[in-house]
Amino acid sequence: MKLNGKTAIVTGAGQGIGAAIVTRLAEDGARVAALDLNVDSAQKLIAGLPNADQHLALATNVAQSASVIASIRQAREHFGRLDFAVNNAGIGQAKGDGSDKFYSSMDERNAELARGEKPKTFVDHLIHMEDEGWQSVMDVNLNGAFYVCREMVRILAEDNNPGSIVNISSTSAQSGEGSPHYVTSKTALIGLTRQLSRELAARGIRVNAVAPGPTDTPIMAGIPQEWITSMENSVPLGRMAKPSEIAASVSYLLSDDASFVTGSILVANGGSYSF
Repeated sequence: MKLNGKTAIVTGAGQGIGAAIVTRLAEDGARVAALDLNVDSAQKLIAGLPNADQHLALATNVAQSASVIASIRQAREHFGRLDFAVNNAGIGQAKGDGSDKFYSSMDERNAELARGEKPKTFVDHLIHMEDEGWQSVMDVNLNGAFYVCREMVRILAEDNNPGSIVNISSTSAQSGEGSPHYVTSKTALIGLTRQLSRELAARGIRVNAVAPGPTDTPIMAGIPQEWITSMENSVPLGRMAKPSEIAASVSYLLSDDASFVTGSILVANGGSYSF
C-alpha cells in the first residue's frame, strides 16, 4: 500500500491503460478520481474496485479547459486534497485526419509488394489531413495534458503540497513511427515534462513521463492487423505490453520510491527504442 493516504486523478480512465492505472493506484492504496469523456465506463470501473465508495468517476472532456478545471476542483473538494495527476487521455485518429486514405494506400502498396511488383503507391498521410483532424488529436493529447498540469499545479501551490505528475507519452516520440498528429503530440509531451520538471522542482513537484511501446488496448482496434503484427515483430521481447505493465511504471514514478526522479522518461517498450 505504498500510496496509502494519497489521492490521484487519472484522465482517459475508462478503458485500456487508463483503467489499468486507476486499478493499480487503488490497489496501492490511493483514492482515485477517474476522469473520462465516457463517464459510464469510468463509473463501471470504479464500481468494480475494492472500497468503491472511496473513489470517484467524473465526466470530463480534456480538450476543454473549463471541463478540466471543474473536474479537478470537484475531485479536490471531494477528497480534501490532491497529490497525483496522470495524463493518460489520448486518441490516435480523428474525423478528417486522412486515416482512411492512409490505410487504403498502405493496403495497396502491400498488395503490390506481394505481387512482386515495384511499388508505385505512396503511403501518404499528411497530404490527406484536414485542419479538423490535426486539431482534434492535438486538443486531446497535448492541450488536455497542459490543462490538467496547469490546474493541478495551481491546487498544489494553493495547498503548499508537493505532488507528482506523470504524462503518458509514446515510443513513437523516439521512433517517429505513426501518424503526424499523434507522433507530434506525444513528442511535445516529453518537452512539456522536461520543462515543467525544472520549473516546479523548487515546489517539490515531480514531473515524469512513461513512454509505452505497442500496448494491447482498444486504440489498436483502428489499426490494420498487418501493422500490429509488424509492430509486435519489431519488439525485442516479441509482444505488445499489457496495460497493467504500463500502470506499474506509473505507480513507481508517483511513489516515494521515485522521490529523486523528475524530468525522466521511463521507457516501457520491450526494448524497442531508448531515450
